[in-house]
Amino acid sequence: MNELTTRDHIIDAADQLFYMQGYAHTSFADIAEKVKISRGNFYYHFKCKDEILDAVIDLRLENTRKMLVQWEQEGNDPEERIRSFIHILIANQAKIMAYGCPVGTLNTELAKLNHASHADASELFSLFRTWLARQFTLLGREADADDLAMHLLARSQGVATLASAFHDEQFVRQEVRHMCDWVKSCAEGI
Repeated sequence: MNELTTRDHIIDAADQLFYMQGYAHTSFADIAEKVKISRGNFYYHFKCKDEILDAVIDLRLENTRKMLVQWEQEGNDPEERIRSFIHILIANQAKIMAYGCPVGTLNTELAKLNHASHADASELFSLFRTWLARQFTLLGREADADDLAMHLLARSQGVATLASAFHDEQFVRQEVRHMCDWVKSCAEGI
């Protein structure tokens, strides 16, 4: 069993804080306090906040790739695998209602800051886009697979944003049902 290093704990804490507070509103002190280490020990691992951001983006990319592989292995068909993507709105509903989508909020904040790491963070959306397009292709929708993937990404981001704004669980469940019905109609060629 792999033991987490101090560096791993710092990255995990930063990931959580960047999500809950935002990148700009999270300080070295916030992260050090959450990990319960001295600032000197902190600086041994990371010299600046941008280094931590890069590590957080790398962690999120790694975790997203693992999740997509898991959906591939567990899903019986492309429609079921796409529903796994849709159902993350339910699985993460409490966090999404409190803080929004972790991918969307990070990308939005970095875009506003015109931050150099924005392109790296948007790779998270690219992973989902490519994976979803592949699933739609497997559904027999090769000609419009990327359009369908982008539509679903946009709709899920909209649902996450409105869930955060209105804190309406029923709305989230209703939209998840509508998206699942839409995927079924895509599979049936409607």
